Amino acid sequence: SDSVEVFTALMRSIERSQAELLEVMEEKQKAAERRAEEFIKDLEQEITELKRRDTELDGLIYYLIFMSHTVFLLVNVILDPDTAYPKLILSDDGKRVSCGAIKQNLPDSQKRFTNYSIILGKEGFSSGRFYYEVQVRGKTEWKLGVARESIERKGETTLCPRDGFWTVGLSNGNEYYAAANYSASLSLRENLQKLGVFVDYEEGLVCFYDVEARSHIYFFTDQVFTEKLYPYFNPMPNDGGKNSAPLIISPVSNTE
Repeated sequence: SDSVEVFTALMRSIERSQAELLEVMEEKQKAAERRAEEFIKDLEQEITELKRRDTELDGLIYYLIFMSHTVFLLVNVILDPDTAYPKLILSDDGKRVSCGAIKQNLPDSQKRFTNYSIILGKEGFSSGRFYYEVQVRGKTEWKLGVARESIERKGETTLCPRDGFWTVGLSNGNEYYAAANYSASLSLRENLQKLGVFVDYEEGLVCFYDVEARSHIYFFTDQVFTEKLYPYFNPMPNDGGKNSAPLIISPVSNTE
């Protein structure tokens, strides 16, 4: 009958309307979810950027605080020839070192490194705070920091904190890293010209600074020191002359 046909048509119309409404609702829900995902992503990026800025600010504050006290922390680091790897070339004043191509015939001793191009400072430190600066200009590779007295000097070692080394370095001319117990790459805005090394023995703190940029590079924190720490220098192999520039222990200006 006509009434049945009308009812059937009405039901179909209602079902179509429901389907269309459901489709519209699903599209709006998907659009809302996309907007929410984009908002969350933007928020996460903002949080990451704020954390980065906060870290930079913390580093700058720490740098300014300790630099204001450098006059009390400066140490006159002189390289110890008795620890030098046989290919290392030292200046007469013990302030600069580079790596040559030929091993020199040097007397062996328990102090001398025979497996890596390493040399230590003469004086070790078992308390207090100290700071020194090293010029790295012109080099494509190097490692610098501090090392404990009992480190391995003749055989293989990992050159990281668990084996008594707290260092940062450069490889391939532009790849900076911290030699932590895991490899940590470092992002620097410009190539480093001069590195500042700061140690607080009691606090278990080793900090590295870009002297010219007046900014921190990396911190080793919560370390436990139980023996003397020595300034550590590794100019790395000279790579056919490409890395022949010396590491130079710099006098620190107290007037800046």
